[in-house]
Amino acid sequence: MPGGRLTQQERQQIALGLADGLAYAEIARRLGRPTSTITREVMRNGGPGAYRAELAHRATEHRAHRRRKAAPGDPGTSPQAHGRDAEAVRAYEETFTTVFMQSGLPKMTARVLVNLYTTDAGSLTAAELAAGLRISPASVSKAVTFLESQGLIRRERDERRRERYIVDNDVMYQSTMAGARSTAHLGEVARQGVGVLGPDTPAAARLENIARFVDFVAESIARAADQAREILHTKPDNTTP
Repeated sequence: MPGGRLTQQERQQIALGLADGLAYAEIARRLGRPTSTITREVMRNGGPGAYRAELAHRATEHRAHRRRKAAPGDPGTSPQAHGRDAEAVRAYEETFTTVFMQSGLPKMTARVLVNLYTTDAGSLTAAELAAGLRISPASVSKAVTFLESQGLIRRERDERRRERYIVDNDVMYQSTMAGARSTAHLGEVARQGVGVLGPDTPAAARLENIARFVDFVAESIARAADQAREILHTKPDNTTP
């Protein structure tokens, strides 16, 4: 039923829709479900190329069983600060993870990044990440190595000499600027092709237009990031009139 958990039959329809090349929105329309439900279902179960209805259904049943077993006083259940609704937090983290996966991050890497973004401290140790996500230290190591290489997190040692992985305001700015530089590099490579292919050829004209477009986008991103940087260091005004 719409609004409830997906049934096994609905998952089979999702698998058939993906095999037919249907968009998430069309599959959702046929099932009478929100598009976000279909997107989250597919992305958390291998993505459009690896989605299998039976495996997805088993995984969902396993997660539901694990949640039922975790009583409020269970040490494996993380307490929620500030009176937060644990189920709402979990659902939000899944949605946030799906967004990062759609941008190209592997699922485990996306989960680690979301865990860092949603912790009040803004930093966690490898042991804390492994315990909170219930994954192996090796999985944490692989994820944080990739995230650091992309400029999405940074690491430092705390007073106990433990490595902490951090997402803060400066990391967001530096990550955006790194993205601008990467975009600019694409323009440089495209412009190199103009000389190789001949300046008066249709291919070279196409590459030159691409280079000019990419140059404009990269400059705009960098300029906007510089202009907006102070926002990252301003405390939000949550007061209501």
